[in-house]
Amino acid sequence: MSLQFTRCSFQYGRKVPVLDRLSLTIDHRATVLLGPNGAGKSTMMGIAASWLFPTRGSVTWRGRKPDTARDRAAYRAAVGWLPQNIKPMPGLTVRENVAYIGWLKGMTRREAWDRSAPALERVKLASLADRKSHQLSGGQLRRMGIAGTLVHHSELVLLDEPTAGLDPSQRKVFRQVLDDLLTDVHVVVSTHQTEDLDAVYDHVVVLDRGKVRFQGDTAGFLSLAHPGLPESRRAEGAYTQLIEQEV
Repeated sequence: MSLQFTRCSFQYGRKVPVLDRLSLTIDHRATVLLGPNGAGKSTMMGIAASWLFPTRGSVTWRGRKPDTARDRAAYRAAVGWLPQNIKPMPGLTVRENVAYIGWLKGMTRREAWDRSAPALERVKLASLADRKSHQLSGGQLRRMGIAGTLVHHSELVLLDEPTAGLDPSQRKVFRQVLDDLLTDVHVVVSTHQTEDLDAVYDHVVVLDRGKVRFQGDTAGFLSLAHPGLPESRRAEGAYTQLIEQEV
């Protein structure tokens, strides 16, 4: 019942490896993946989504491996992914975009269309189903992307920097959507932001330079902060204790 990375390595071309023999098991309901820009978070999420393939090692979700075309289809049906940069199909409505994602995941056109409506309901976009996707705000576009991860009944949803660029009101709506998702799916959120961490997540992974610096429950993570810090800054304090700062 877990997402498991086993000695995963990955590099782009002949560059220094982004991940180097990464082994990690994620089996909690709500996990936040923290780390600075360039830490390897997006690469790790891409591997978990089977969009990227490790140079060495393997990834599994509940025992499924995306190693062959047949197994990959089953894996991707169970794992939904929202990348950092969302590119909707131009000219399609919000609902058509969500249904299209379902079709790409192997659903029939009718099934994908029927499932797109409740998926949009879950992310509070049902009223905008007929709007063209290019007319959405940044926060609405991300919620449309989340609906796309739900249309095919995902067991695990991967969200890469889902709140980047959102204002406080948009982040509040996102948290409400996330709370709803956690009733029946597992979620891994990649971010470098620590706001509201203890109110949303029960598990923390800190990645830096392709290495896991911390893995544990939220309380254990927050205990790393300096005792004198106010409650509102404990997550930030714990994070900076773990990350090597370059000057």
